[in-house]
Amino acid sequence: MTARAADRARYDRATAHLDAPLAIVDLDAFDANAEDLIRRAGGKPVRVASKSVRCRTLLERALAKDGFAGIMSFTLAESLWLARSGFDDILLAYPSADRAGFAELAGDPKLASAVTVMVDDPAQLALIDASRDGGREVVRVCLELDTSLKLLGGRVRVGARRSPLHSPAQVADMARTVARRPGFKLVGIMAYEGHIAGVGDAIAGRPLRSRAVRLMQAAARRELAERRAEVVRAVRAVVPDLEYVNGGGTGSVQHTAAEDAVTEIAAGSGLYVPRLFDNYTSFSGRPAALFAQPVVRRPGVGVVTVLGGGYPASGAAGLDRLPVPYLPEGLRYDPQEGPGEVQTPLLGPPADDLLIGDKVWFRHAKAGELCERFDALQLIEGDAVTATVPTYRGEGLTFL
Repeated sequence: MTARAADRARYDRATAHLDAPLAIVDLDAFDANAEDLIRRAGGKPVRVASKSVRCRTLLERALAKDGFAGIMSFTLAESLWLARSGFDDILLAYPSADRAGFAELAGDPKLASAVTVMVDDPAQLALIDASRDGGREVVRVCLELDTSLKLLGGRVRVGARRSPLHSPAQVADMARTVARRPGFKLVGIMAYEGHIAGVGDAIAGRPLRSRAVRLMQAAARRELAERRAEVVRAVRAVVPDLEYVNGGGTGSVQHTAAEDAVTEIAAGSGLYVPRLFDNYTSFSGRPAALFAQPVVRRPGVGVVTVLGGGYPASGAAGLDRLPVPYLPEGLRYDPQEGPGEVQTPLLGPPADDLLIGDKVWFRHAKAGELCERFDALQLIEGDAVTATVPTYRGEGLTFL
């Protein structure tokens, strides 16, 4: 029996009393992935990205491990909710225009001390001030550095379009703007190198493209390490007591941690290891989060139909954004239909061994987005469900 077949047998036994659709997290795999992130971070703390987890119980499980510290959140409303829930070190990774949220933040000393917001433009500071509604608490802020690699004098750009702050001088100017403005405190710098951390460099069947990605990423790492160090020196000249410099992502943990200028690493997807992380040479993890759909039809030889399953991930539309049938091995989509909103036909020899009511296990393309489809996660240890815990959705919350 292969390792994957053994996992299928475990998951089927563990959830035999539960009807699909359902979602699981294999805690043995989750914990092994967490330890791998800690190892690759080389002694620097890992800040867990909540958008990749979207379950308070599992955020707490990660943060209970020596080597994890703090949360990287994705909306201001989520940040405030987490702070009210007892989390006390939350870095909001994206700018916000949530005026009601800023009024709440500026009016509550506990929230203001727990949450740090992201800025990269003086207009964002003005929006926060205009939203205070009498709140006088100092708002902690972090500056985001644009990590994109610019070539040919800026005519070619590799990387996400995020912050407008690219050069050390631009970041230092923004730091001075914050330092001069009453009611704000600059505490950190963040730089997410998505073109390194979030792009696989071992694409199946594409050796030339894979080599090109590796060459690009090597050049990008060198350029960013030098520029990030210069940025940190420039900002520390303005704010000597800067608390942290955050960088990285699951796919670049060990490379980013090797930079002296970086004090902490961000990662979250590496806890679940969705299918987008199958194409990396820098690390390998164990798939920990899966969902199951029930077989509801057997249309013919070599075909079964499962209920639902059309859960595409965000990003540029493409086949790599689709979940994949994972267990039993050997199933594939009908290219004429793909995964459907209400039903999904699956082709392949294993279909003939599946009965009505059997479970087919899928892996989502990305990590936390799966939790927007399910109210609960079944936590599996060995071959038993040991707990059922709510996702954000299960707690009645959808932040985006």
